[in-house]
Amino acid sequence: MPNRLTGQSSAYLRQHADNPVDWQPFDDAAFAEAARRDVPVFLSVGYAACHWCHVMAHESFEDPAIGAYLNEHYVPVKVDREERPDVDATYMAATQLITRQGGWPMSAFLTPDGRAFHAGTYFPPRPAHGMPSFRQVLEAVAAAWSTRREELEQAADAVARAIAGQAEDLRTALAGAAVTVPATVLGQEDGTDPAAVALEVLLREEDPVHGGFGGAPKFPPSTVLPLLERLAAAGTAGTADRARGLLGRTLAAMRGSALFDHVGGGFYRYSVTREWSLPHYEKMLYDNAQLLRAYARAAALEPGAGHGRAAADTAGFLLAELRLPGGAFASSLDADTAAADGDVHSGEGAFYVWQRTELREVLGADRGTAVADLMGVAAGPPQPLHPGRVLDEAEQALWDAARPELTAARSRRPAPARDDKVVAGWNGMTVTGLAEAGVLLGDPSLVLAAEEAAAHLWAVHWDGSRRRLARTSHAGSAEHSIEGLLEDYAMVAEGFLALYRATGSTPWYERARELVDVVGERFSHPAPDGGPDAPERVWSDLADVPAPLLAAGTSGRADPLDDVTPAGTAVLAAVLVELWALEEDERRLRPVASLLGSLELLARRSPRSAGRALAVRAELASAPAHVVLAGGTAEDKLAARRAVGPAAVLATRVVDADAPGAPGSARGKTALGGRFTVYVCRDFACRAPVHSVAELQEQLAGTGPLS
Repeated sequence: MPNRLTGQSSAYLRQHADNPVDWQPFDDAAFAEAARRDVPVFLSVGYAACHWCHVMAHESFEDPAIGAYLNEHYVPVKVDREERPDVDATYMAATQLITRQGGWPMSAFLTPDGRAFHAGTYFPPRPAHGMPSFRQVLEAVAAAWSTRREELEQAADAVARAIAGQAEDLRTALAGAAVTVPATVLGQEDGTDPAAVALEVLLREEDPVHGGFGGAPKFPPSTVLPLLERLAAAGTAGTADRARGLLGRTLAAMRGSALFDHVGGGFYRYSVTREWSLPHYEKMLYDNAQLLRAYARAAALEPGAGHGRAAADTAGFLLAELRLPGGAFASSLDADTAAADGDVHSGEGAFYVWQRTELREVLGADRGTAVADLMGVAAGPPQPLHPGRVLDEAEQALWDAARPELTAARSRRPAPARDDKVVAGWNGMTVTGLAEAGVLLGDPSLVLAAEEAAAHLWAVHWDGSRRRLARTSHAGSAEHSIEGLLEDYAMVAEGFLALYRATGSTPWYERARELVDVVGERFSHPAPDGGPDAPERVWSDLADVPAPLLAAGTSGRADPLDDVTPAGTAVLAAVLVELWALEEDERRLRPVASLLGSLELLARRSPRSAGRALAVRAELASAPAHVVLAGGTAEDKLAARRAVGPAAVLATRVVDADAPGAPGSARGKTALGGRFTVYVCRDFACRAPVHSVAELQEQLAGTGPLS
């Protein structure tokens, strides 16, 4: 079969379309061909911004001799882990079982039905550092397939059983609802609430010197930030203070470090060092979408702390660097920069780093020296900008004056490549971040950008006739995409609801409802011991699990743990809680318990793996708040929405009762006497209706958390 990667949504796959390797996408045809020829599948998994993926491609996959050998003895399959996280997760589990390590590029050898029997990561073109060459590995596996087939089949069976066993072990552990959480140092008012227990664990895990959690490599703890923000905003007094402190320290450490691009805005994927001083220079949409939301919310929580600047700079990066024609957002920027000879792996981070002499050339001797000192650039080779702390007012002024000149100088360098693949779920998170930041930072252009991205998702990714959401698209087409995962449906629905809260436009609410209805139909079924209407459901990350993944040991059950993005089940639970609050319909809450599962054990042992689920659990303890508008003019309603202010996306839902398709919280609320009428409600009970924005402001001021 010839190479079939031309025209794929993934830039990573398209980068390999001209290889001498006859790459196939991961589909039924590829495995059928392996079965017909009775040869193994060689599965190579990577992603466009992966440095060592580029290295192995240049060294091996562009080699005609390697290509000929692969084509003769294997069916080669190439997978973008961002496009197919289901495939990546299954075979990464196999790789870790076989080798006790993992990473990308991932290289796995499969039976024609999809079971892994051998695996590794990067293989060099020649033997080095105790590693065999890639050609040696290919020859050894091919020889074993011919002469020791039964042993390989047994190994494949053992790996598949182990993968299935891992999933079952995790489900058993998470089902341990009877786990007793020990008394914490919290006051009695917190008891053993999982969110409060998780906060204590996080405080113990915090790096007290450099901020964040853990050692090197150190990743932004994006998925746990919503929990800290929720506790800081709505926890009991002691809990709120501790959460606010931890949140503020974590955000300040990241934005004052080399993890943050101080010239162009936005965050890199992670730091190689514990002190955030040396980034790995990929820039991922999913990181920046989550961090935009976190910094914008923190800016509302602690005005004047400087978080708003980081949020604005991150939004600016998204709009300038990742926004595509049509309004959607690309997946990533590469870590590498192509050198003059076209070698893409020779310049990791070259676009972003500076020599001290360069800073003096661009800014002049005195200013350049001052900026180099401020940004931690010592004499020697190019280095990242690493102030190591949040700048004070005078330092910030120095940097603000220098930044435009450095931006102009950097723009003349070769820029990193961009993966223009549009991932539905990541764009949904970006819609959420932009919509909320637009309100919280007072920047309507961000809300408009969110609307344009959401419109693209609805026009390109949503197939209304089949009621299906595509996971990926490229150049305005989702033709080559698989159906979206649970996380895609949930994250896009959450983005649409964020837009509804930011704008009051009911079509976004109605589209979110439709996505949620499809999720219930496609991604869940009743628990074995329950009837069709039982609240307990069994959830899957995939609507249809491919046969090779089932053979490899995956069950298709939803993964309840956060990774670099929150678990799809947790996001869906958050969406259902939001719909419950908007619609005042208890039926929306029925699936939430099965989506969140038992959080006591995770709160105690690994809260960073369940940050979003714990945040949803904490939100359920808060009474829903609404401001419902009826009658009056468009200007009246706009003034009322402005009076609610940031609370419109943080704590209070502003609902226009006159809008077609308004949610259930507007039911029965009319314009009394034909006059503009405002209802301020909490926990499904309303205060006396008022008829002016001034009266609304008085009621908001008297209701505490509503404002």
